[in-house]
Amino acid sequence: MPSSRTPGRVGLALRPTLIAGASLGLVACNQTIPAQVSLAVPESRAIAAVEPRYQALPNERFPIPAVHSSELEPKFARQRVRYETRHPPGTVIVDPDAKFLYLVEEGGYAMRYGVGVGREGFGWSGTATIERKAQWPTWTPPTEMIKRQPELKRYASGMRPGTDNPLGARALYLFQNGRDTLYRLHGTNDPSSIGQDVSSGCVRLLNQDVIDLYQRIPTGSKVVVLPHGRRA
Repeated sequence: MPSSRTPGRVGLALRPTLIAGASLGLVACNQTIPAQVSLAVPESRAIAAVEPRYQALPNERFPIPAVHSSELEPKFARQRVRYETRHPPGTVIVDPDAKFLYLVEEGGYAMRYGVGVGREGFGWSGTATIERKAQWPTWTPPTEMIKRQPELKRYASGMRPGTDNPLGARALYLFQNGRDTLYRLHGTNDPSSIGQDVSSGCVRLLNQDVIDLYQRIPTGSKVVVLPHGRRA
């Protein structure tokens, strides 16, 4: 996550046990630096295999490769769906069981995105506010992570932005009661991680999707992360 000293820890802990636990500050969006993902495909099938919403974005600060249909389950593709909830339009709701993020819209609809969420032992739930948005953020591993993985010491002053940065193309910073929770909604260049329990707490979206979400919601937006086994 950007120049902020912590990667994605979406610690929206409504439950006291989550805040009381020493886990705050101990997790990060990724525990290893992902290798650059190659999305190259034969030119003969590139056009047919790429949906318009997942075309390459060559004009970004760091060009983003296309995501091909074989790399993403259709249900996790960005789409408008019927969605009934008591939360008002503009609210972001994350369902970690279904691996979906919903942006609530008017009239009983929502824009739905496939996401990767925290793996076992890094679950969280609660309500937060997006207090900061960043394009191509810097990622700085927390001290606790560097202690566990000394090879990350070279990033103690921050990992430069880029497609192989754990935060991807955009990051949305979650705050609770005016304090940074250390959790983020952020991008990834790894389509295989969408629909999986893979992170250390953060919520990851495809770079194309996090750019779309970033453009739709302002700072101050409400984010609700549902507990496991519960619907909005």
